Amino acid sequence: MRRWWHTYPASMALPIEDYALIGDRRTAALVGSNGSIDWLCLPRFDSAACLAGLLGTDDHGHWQLEPAGDYSTRRRYVDDSTVLETTFTTADGEVTLTDHMPRSDERADVVRVLTGVRGRVTMRHQWRIRFDYGQVRPWVRREQLGGAEVITAIAGPDKLHLSGTRLPVATDHTHDDEFEVAAGQTMAFALTWVPSHVELDDLGDPAARIAVDVEEDAAWVAEACGRDVPQAEAVRRSLLTLRLMTHEQTGGIVAAPTTSLPEDFGGERNWDYRFCWLRDAALTLQALVRSGYTEEAKLWRGWLLRALAGDPQDMQVLYAVDGARRIPELTLDHLPGYADSRPVRIGNGAVLQRQHDVLGEVMDALAEMRDAEPQPSDDSWPLQRILVAELTKWWREPDHGLWEIRGEPQHFTHSKAMVWVALDRAVRAMEDHGLTGPLEEWRALRDEVREEVLDRGFDPVRNTFVQHYDTTEVDASLLVLGLVGLVEPDDPRMLGTIAAVEEDLIRDGLVLRYRTSSGVDGLQGDEHPFLACSFWLVSALACAGQVDRARDLLDRLVGLCNDVGLLAEEYDARHDRMVGNFPQAFSHLTLVQAALHVADAERR
Repeated sequence: MRRWWHTYPASMALPIEDYALIGDRRTAALVGSNGSIDWLCLPRFDSAACLAGLLGTDDHGHWQLEPAGDYSTRRRYVDDSTVLETTFTTADGEVTLTDHMPRSDERADVVRVLTGVRGRVTMRHQWRIRFDYGQVRPWVRREQLGGAEVITAIAGPDKLHLSGTRLPVATDHTHDDEFEVAAGQTMAFALTWVPSHVELDDLGDPAARIAVDVEEDAAWVAEACGRDVPQAEAVRRSLLTLRLMTHEQTGGIVAAPTTSLPEDFGGERNWDYRFCWLRDAALTLQALVRSGYTEEAKLWRGWLLRALAGDPQDMQVLYAVDGARRIPELTLDHLPGYADSRPVRIGNGAVLQRQHDVLGEVMDALAEMRDAEPQPSDDSWPLQRILVAELTKWWREPDHGLWEIRGEPQHFTHSKAMVWVALDRAVRAMEDHGLTGPLEEWRALRDEVREEVLDRGFDPVRNTFVQHYDTTEVDASLLVLGLVGLVEPDDPRMLGTIAAVEEDLIRDGLVLRYRTSSGVDGLQGDEHPFLACSFWLVSALACAGQVDRARDLLDRLVGLCNDVGLLAEEYDARHDRMVGNFPQAFSHLTLVQAALHVADAERR
C-alpha cells in the first residue's frame, strides 16, 4: 500500500524501506513505491547524483510516474531478476510500471515501461534533472535524434536524453505531463546518459533488453545458487543485490549505492558508502564463493591487485570504484539531508584511518578462493606476502577498528583477532599449498597474537571477550571469533561471549554494534541495531550448536526485509522502519552467510 510519514510533506523522500534497487552493475537507482526515482548517480556508483531528491526534496531531482489521485501499490522483482515491477491500482483501473537499467557500454540507460492492465488510469509524469547532487540546473532543449524527438539536458561533463512515447512539457525548470493509460496500452520512456561531448546518432530501443536481462539474471541464479538453504528466496535476492553492487568492469564492490542515509534520524551519523571497503568486499566475496560464484571472486581479486599496486605498504581501508586512492570527505550544505539529518557527506574520512582487521578479512577471502579453485592462481601471493610482512611491523599499535570510530584509537580485540587470521591464512597457504615465505617466523607470531588476545582481550570474571583491552564492554564483532577459528565456536569462552552480547547489546530482539553510551566512537547521539550483527548472532548460535535458536532468529531477520527483499544497514524495531544506507552489502552478505551456517548446522 502507499505509505507516507505523516510528518513529511509529499515532496520529501519516502521511508527507506519504500525504495527498491535497480542497476546496470556500474551504477544504481532507488525507485520509490510512489513511482519516483529519487536517487541516481551517473555513470558510476560514486559519481555525482543527477536525481538527489532522496537527500532533500523533489527540487533536488527526481523522475516520477504516478497515478493521479488515490492508489495502492504492490511490487515485485520479475522472477529471479533485477527488473522491478510496480503495480498501481486505482478506483478506475490498474497499470504496471516496469523499471530496469539495461547493461551497455559507454552509456547508461534507465528504462520505464507503463502497461495498462485493466480499466483506465490517469498518470502524472514529472521529470526534474539537477546535476551535481541537486545543485546545478542543466541547459535543457528539445531536439531530433534518430528521427525521434527527445529532451536533452546538459551540464558540464554530463548529458542526458529523455525519449519516449509521449514527452512531458517544460514548465518552470521542470517537465510535467498528465495522460491516461488504457488496458492493453504500453508507453515506454528511457533516460540515457553519455558524456556531454558524445553525439549519438540513434538511441536504439533500450526497452528491448528487459526480457534478455531477466533471462540472464535467472540463468546466473540457477548457475550456482541451488543449494539447499533456509530462507532460499532471501538468499537468492541477497546474492542478486550483491551482484548489482559489483562494478562489472572494474570488479569493485561498493558497500551501498547511497550516501548519508542516517544511522540516527536528525543526527550527524551520516556517511558515504558508495566506495569499495576492502573488508566489506572481502566478506562479499566469501558469500559469493560459498554460494558457488568463483568468477565474480576472480573479478574482485583483479580489482584488489590493481588497487594495491604500486605501494601496497600504504594499503587503505577503502578505495574508489576504479581503485583510486583519494576520497576526501566533504559536506554538501545545500542539501537538507534525509529526515533533516545533516551534514550530507560525500567522500569518507575513514580512508585515512588504520584498521588492523582489514587484512585479516582479505587474507581469509583469498584463502577461500584458493581452496575453492581446482587450479588456484598464485598471482596474488607476492602481494599477500608484502602485506602480511607490513602488518607484522605495526600490529601492536592501537587502531580505529572495523566500526571506524572517530574517537581515540584502541587495542580492539576484534582487530587483534583478525591479525591472527591474516597470519594463520598466510601460514596455511605455505603449509597446504606449498607457497614460499617465512613459515616459522609467521607461525610463531601467529601463536603470540592468539595468546595476547586470549589474555588481554578476555574478561575471566564475566567469561567473555571484551571490545578492547582497556574495557569490560562487549562488542558484536566478538561474535565472529569462533567463526574465523580463533577459538572453537562452542568453546566456553565463546558461549560466554554470546551470552554477554545478548545481555548487553540486544534492543528489541536485535543486536547493537556496541553501547554508544561508552563514548568509544567519539560521536554524539545514538544508533539503532545493526542488522549484520544480528546475522552474526545467527551464525554464532548455529556454529555453537544452538540450531533452533539460530533458525528462529534468521526467520525473524528475513521478515524485516522490505516487500522486495532488501535490507538497510540498521533497523528501528520500535517504529518498524529501516535506518542507514540502503541497500547495505554488509546486511545482505551476512544474511547469506547466516543461512549457510544454519544449513551446515542442520545437516550436522
